[in-house]
Amino acid sequence: MEDQSNLLTILRGIVGDTNVLTEGDLSAWEEDWRKRIRGKALAVVRPASTDQVARVVQACSTAGTALVPQGGNTGLVAGGIPDSSGTQVLLSLSRMQAIRELDAPNLTVTVEAGCILQVLQDAAANAGLLFPLSLAAEGTCTIGGNLATNAGGTQVIRYGNARDLCLGLEVVTASGEIWDGLSGLRKDNTGYDLRDLFVGSEGTLGIITAATLKLFAAPSAQLTAWVAVASLEDAISLLGQAHRQLGAGLTGFEVMGQAGLALVARHMPQLRVPFLEASTPHAVLMELSDSESEAHARSRFEALLESAFEDGYVCDAVIAESLSQAHQLWHVRESIPLAQAEEGINIKHDISLPISRIPTFVGETDALLMNRFPGVSVVNFGHLGDGNLHYNVQPPSDCDVTAFLRENEEYINTVVYDQVSKFNGSISAEHGIGELKREKLETHKSPVALGMMRAIKHALDPKALLNPNRLLSLLASQPG
Repeated sequence: MEDQSNLLTILRGIVGDTNVLTEGDLSAWEEDWRKRIRGKALAVVRPASTDQVARVVQACSTAGTALVPQGGNTGLVAGGIPDSSGTQVLLSLSRMQAIRELDAPNLTVTVEAGCILQVLQDAAANAGLLFPLSLAAEGTCTIGGNLATNAGGTQVIRYGNARDLCLGLEVVTASGEIWDGLSGLRKDNTGYDLRDLFVGSEGTLGIITAATLKLFAAPSAQLTAWVAVASLEDAISLLGQAHRQLGAGLTGFEVMGQAGLALVARHMPQLRVPFLEASTPHAVLMELSDSESEAHARSRFEALLESAFEDGYVCDAVIAESLSQAHQLWHVRESIPLAQAEEGINIKHDISLPISRIPTFVGETDALLMNRFPGVSVVNFGHLGDGNLHYNVQPPSDCDVTAFLRENEEYINTVVYDQVSKFNGSISAEHGIGELKREKLETHKSPVALGMMRAIKHALDPKALLNPNRLLSLLASQPG
């Protein structure tokens, strides 16, 4: 206790008394976004600069105290909350929000880790540019967290994941050194790509404090269409046709099953869900960005949909007539997770598969689950354009949900992840591994890959103090 008290005194000297929180309601930092897991921190520490982060890390390293970095706490795999021991320091980057530089001629922007994604999007738009990373939590999630988990979102099909949007990083290492890799260069062949080690590492190798990111010319027009299709096979045929006719103009291609859309209609009746009563089990939300004009974009979209009607891939469709209507359509899509939360606790799976194999995977896995658990509902939606599905299982409405999860969650996860492996997919597409999928990673990742990951972890964090037992188990991170 004396050692902990001494450490807290040191931390208060670094960041100020008001930024070392040990009492009161700390649930905003200690509880995960889904409210399924609650940890207990020794303290919540909120540095305001990279130098303060480095000094906090040095103090914790000297004391042998583990650190858990946290951004907006919107993660879904319990990767950014402390464990229940009360011995870990929760390092919140929320005060580090500055946009340090927007270099329009170089099409780059440098921001601190606590910058909220939507703030960055708005800053780019005000400069007549585009930062394309877009996801449902963009009003809360932060750039540091986006990079630490290699976030995806709705425009990966055109612009790639967070990793693809990052040119350089500033990182505080496990020993408290500062690596300044904030390069705005597109070409730099001077050795190992250290940036890519930290992107997607979930705070286990170092603490991202700032990043230099790519910007793009803002499109002259963006159009959104909501399309009803009779099957996932038809959705994939429409995707192929969209690639051929729209090329790089295709910036979004989402698929939504009617089970998820029905939940939106039930819990959010103020939202209008198109074609909900149609006899079509899936809907597609498509976005086209055009560099010429809205008229040109609309003619291209209409031509695509007309040819898809003729080929039988599309049952019905509507193109948004205004930006407001487009936002309403996207709002329906982004409300599916919120509607699921209103319905009750569910079992989430963030998976990726070869696009061509998705229909067979869904058909087989749906049948396995529904035959074993009559009454379960599979809420299946996601980024079909890049092969990422959010394949979620809602317990039967007439059961004791807590008991159902306790007795069946592990079995359901095993069924889904075994099916993912059977079809050469990944058990985590964009949410990361965190704590919830750590054990599953051991059985679904190559032993050779795991061995290299553990070697990197041990080399960069030999004391295993950075986000321990996230992504890789603490014991396995120590080479024999």
